[in-house]
Amino acid sequence: MTEQAAVVRGRPVTTARVDTFLRGAAPARQPLGPSAERQRRRWATQVVVADELARRACEERGLTIPGEVSPADLLAVAETDVADLGSIVAAALAHSPAARVLLAELEAREEVPETAVREYYDRNRDRHLTPDALRRGVDPYGRTAAPSDLLPYPAVREGIERELRRAAGRRAFFDWFDQARADVTCAAGHEHPGDPSHPDHEHRH
Repeated sequence: MTEQAAVVRGRPVTTARVDTFLRGAAPARQPLGPSAERQRRRWATQVVVADELARRACEERGLTIPGEVSPADLLAVAETDVADLGSIVAAALAHSPAARVLLAELEAREEVPETAVREYYDRNRDRHLTPDALRRGVDPYGRTAAPSDLLPYPAVREGIERELRRAAGRRAFFDWFDQARADVTCAAGHEHPGDPSHPDHEHRH
């Protein structure tokens, strides 16, 4: 095992940094076989690399990164977030203050047109039923649904816009991450878990 797990734009990411993350933020719940342990290390390397990339991006954008947190204080990765984001990105956002700052910056820059908000409201009537309509089992797309069965557009507009901006911010984060990691070279044993160049690769979505 080399002392470098990866090189990010000419700057090394050490295996010690990956080991620290593995011990503190992602402890194994049970003894793992050699293949599973290799995959776990590859996964951890990608999370640490994402943190390093986010740090660089924040520096370039003049964004302030909060102080370091101990592994014991790192946020847990919610199962819903893993499903939405993929385990590497979700874990990076949980592990890396820089990644969270960058995501917030990308989200804040997103503009959601009024037409998009209104179209979302009209397409997703089932999400805007009043409590009474829900209790009565009203079909929001049926002929018997009355305007009074739906929460009025002005009452839910802000929440819809916030949700759409959040989704757009996540897409922007994914796009940034895909482009940024083109400048990353991983050492043997630290490749992406889904890299087909190693025999026990595994790619989950």
